[in-house]
Amino acid sequence: MRKGVRKVLWGLLYVVLFIVVFALSAVMKLTQDPLGGKYSVKWNDSVGTVHTDLVYGEKEANKFDLYLPADDSKENYGLVVYLHPGGFTSGDKSGDAEMLQWLCSKGYVAAGINYTLFNEENPTASVYSQSVEIRDSIPSVIAEAEKLGYKIGKMAIGGGSAGHALAMIYAYRDAAQAPVPVVLTFGGVGPASFYQEDWGVFGLDQSDEACAGLFSVMAGTEITPAEVADGSYLEKVKPISAADWVTADSPATVVAYGTHDKMQPFLASLPLKAALEEHGVDYKYFEFPHSGHGLQNDTKIYAQWMDTVEEYLNTYLPVK
Repeated sequence: MRKGVRKVLWGLLYVVLFIVVFALSAVMKLTQDPLGGKYSVKWNDSVGTVHTDLVYGEKEANKFDLYLPADDSKENYGLVVYLHPGGFTSGDKSGDAEMLQWLCSKGYVAAGINYTLFNEENPTASVYSQSVEIRDSIPSVIAEAEKLGYKIGKMAIGGGSAGHALAMIYAYRDAAQAPVPVVLTFGGVGPASFYQEDWGVFGLDQSDEACAGLFSVMAGTEITPAEVADGSYLEKVKPISAADWVTADSPATVVAYGTHDKMQPFLASLPLKAALEEHGVDYKYFEFPHSGHGLQNDTKIYAQWMDTVEEYLNTYLPVK
């Protein structure tokens, strides 16, 4: 088989792998916690109001929902953005309504943001293009909140799975461009680094062709097997590798990962932990020893993780 044909076939194979395997993470809903509704609220006008499908860009998916607390008397508000899961291929901001309502009930302006999904209708979408859409959406979110009478002073950004990956990319790579200080990022099971040897759950550690195929789709740029072999691919995946952007100025961080994750390889979370430690970032890293992508088998640790998210919100984004 000619080299060029073989390369195309590998690329197609791992595009399919990306869609099928990563799409399975759509069932992972961090907003549906096993803690008996502790992080939910009965939503009504006494809690807040929601403005849906506000536009931030020209693409069809460039819309966001904005949750505004009923108390509109404060001089400044904290903004908390929460990005939806779905393996970069599915999902919608509406699926995070429970989390966003809870955040709003605490006194925050909360926002769920859609981004262009990688699918048959949008085959050129990638983790990188999605991260750019999120970056470009934040000024519109803040401007809309302020137009409605809620001046934003600081912000936090979090999410689940794919949304967590995009939240971390924004917090570490793009925070310097934010209209207000980014003081916290939080979430669970989002891919944070792309080292070939860590992605054995997809067999990428055994095949340069496989690694080039999948990482090309995710990075939105062509990566060749030769670049994987000589290590130069790392520069091409850096724009989507949140761990590579951590510095001493990065925001406080609360993250959770399951050691048995077959969708986002657990080993890919360890460079993030090392980077946070190296740069002295205030962080909490929760390891779920009996859980996979859904963090479903370690209820006590789940409770500790969510309690810590709330603690860090109270510390870094206090409602005054």
